[in-house]
Amino acid sequence: MKESDIRKYAELMKELELTGLEITEKDQVVRLERAIPAGTKEQIILQQPASVPAAASDPVSISASVSAFAGSEALHQGEAGDYISVTSPIVGVFYAAPAENAETYVSIGSSVKKGDVLCVIEAMKLMNEIAAEESGVISQVCATNGQVVEYGTELFRIARRQEAAG
Repeated sequence: MKESDIRKYAELMKELELTGLEITEKDQVVRLERAIPAGTKEQIILQQPASVPAAASDPVSISASVSAFAGSEALHQGEAGDYISVTSPIVGVFYAAPAENAETYVSIGSSVKKGDVLCVIEAMKLMNEIAAEESGVISQVCATNGQVVEYGTELFRIARRQEAAG
């Protein structure tokens, strides 16, 4: 199933105020769930039900849709241009460390260089490393370990390093 189709279904869910929708297309099953807790932003969660064996899904279209976004996080400047906002390029689960009991990739105050891994987003059983696009210092970690994030969710704020004059 194409990402554009999933987005259309997500918009339909929002329009009709649905909290869940399951779509079966050929041998592929996609379940969308939407939770809107009081006082927070809505989330759309994409899951493949456990009842569908991995071999039954179309590996070509799944791999193509995920790899198209890997490593393409958006960078935004703050109002004063003093930080870079790193956002999620895909819907998935945010992991701050490479393993359950391992140290986190980065934390507040960590100095990062362009290309350093900041976190992993798991989407459809694929682990996608999210790397820093610019050097700086982590000023804010906006997601929590194990949190489901949607496309565009802010993950980190990186304070820009002040270049020395000369």
